[in-house]
Amino acid sequence: MSESDAIQRAGALPATLQSLAQDLTALGVAEGSICLVHSSLSSLGWVCGGAIAVISALKQVLGEAGTLVMPTHSGDLSAPSRWENPPVPKHWWPLIQAAMPPYDADLTPTRGMGVIPECFRHQAGVMRSYHPQVSFAAYGPHAAIITKNHQLEHGLGESSPLGRLYELQAQVLLLGVSHNRNTSLHLSEIRAFGEKMPQIHEAAPIKIEGQRQWVEFMTADIDGADFASIGEAFEQQTGLVKTGKVAAARARLMPQSALVDFGVDWMRRYRQMGS
Repeated sequence: MSESDAIQRAGALPATLQSLAQDLTALGVAEGSICLVHSSLSSLGWVCGGAIAVISALKQVLGEAGTLVMPTHSGDLSAPSRWENPPVPKHWWPLIQAAMPPYDADLTPTRGMGVIPECFRHQAGVMRSYHPQVSFAAYGPHAAIITKNHQLEHGLGESSPLGRLYELQAQVLLLGVSHNRNTSLHLSEIRAFGEKMPQIHEAAPIKIEGQRQWVEFMTADIDGADFASIGEAFEQQTGLVKTGKVAAARARLMPQSALVDFGVDWMRRYRQMGS
């Protein structure tokens, strides 16, 4: 979206830190809560201060006792043989595997996450989990417990930040994005199928004892194709999703644990393995 499009989308007045905070409070984001945010800055219209204003508003509403969490994934740190959008020539693969810089929680940029998480990961006091592909960043009293011990093989499973958020009774905020971006449903599919969950061979460059290594590992073959349908059913059948406007964007706020539990049941009922 161009800046002129954002101005048109904003309507009579642009969004500000204060107006965003008011909208988030009206939606139900509560002081002291733990909130996993998926976002699209462009959906908000023209925001005075851009991503910084959005992050500041979220921090203000959550307060000192609250914890703000965002996905900071970097899927390009992966086996080039699996790249599809676009693929790279096969004869490049050995060079990429040998030369790609290792994951660095402070340095590695996000990919496909949007401007807000990319800005958030840079801010003072933010902690980021040590997973080269599906890291999460967090700020607040629960940041350390959410981001610690993020294992390669369980990137979005029980030992991941998603599992910690479930235990901590977090909320999910979809800020201008739909349920197809609702990462917590990956925890649902891993719980729904357990050992029957298909596995894929992955690889990434990481540091081990200060040295770069190209590490191979097995991980769940996740599939979010039905997330929009699950999210719609969750909204209609439970009444647990609060909806409203934040600036020009449609926003949804929901309890993460109830969403995950619903997703487990829905997938066991309707998803065919391998679909």
